[in-house]
Amino acid sequence: METTRGASLSKRNRRGIIVMATAAAIGISGCASTGVSSEPNPADPWEGFNRKVFAFNDVLDRYALRPAAQGYHFVTPDPLERGVTNFFNNLGEIRTAFNSLLQGKPSNAGVASTRFLMNSTFGLAGLLDPATHAGFVANDEDFGQTLGVWGVPEGPYVVLPFYGPSTVRTATGLPVDFYTYPLTYVENDTVRYSLRALELLDARAQLLSQEDLLRGDRYSFIRDAWLQRMRFEVNDGEIGDDTFIDDDFDYDEDAFAE
Repeated sequence: METTRGASLSKRNRRGIIVMATAAAIGISGCASTGVSSEPNPADPWEGFNRKVFAFNDVLDRYALRPAAQGYHFVTPDPLERGVTNFFNNLGEIRTAFNSLLQGKPSNAGVASTRFLMNSTFGLAGLLDPATHAGFVANDEDFGQTLGVWGVPEGPYVVLPFYGPSTVRTATGLPVDFYTYPLTYVENDTVRYSLRALELLDARAQLLSQEDLLRGDRYSFIRDAWLQRMRFEVNDGEIGDDTFIDDDFDYDEDAFAE
């Protein structure tokens, strides 16, 4: 059985959603070090444009999404909040199974499928997570990772309005991620939009306690951490050399699993 490489946090991000600055915060939990290189990053040739979009996303997050997430976290009992997170994570197993097959990982596809079936039935539609307690843990996969496994270059780093950090390759995979996510096929608009809003609030609320890990230039920190994590996922846990990150920027494998 394959082991996790931080699937829970990656699923909290739920790449098919427009997550404003929440998507940027993926990197926060993966790296607790304060060392971020001030040198130009060769992966970020569009830095001037990206910083402007980052500032736009940051304003939206600071004055709209973050306060709403704080309110949601304050009024929602912890067991219920965990149940909401489990519910949306469970929906992501379908995407993981699909992309695992495309990547030639039938074992991971089988584990993801088992997780979905077990949690959807014994876990009360995914509110509970008996599959993890039974030892079934799959590596989270999306189509951006699939393209990476297929050898498609990651391309320049780009910050997308409302969504956050990405690369050209990751952004190319978003439409496929969208159509392999079950909420896309909920026909009732009110139900679909309500679930999307709840998912967004829950995803942002999971990151509230991790914001104090940001150090120095927030843009550079988030960019470097996000790129490191993305490469970590594509390479199934092997980061390789990141020359734009200085020696003090340490990778903590345990932090990815929290």
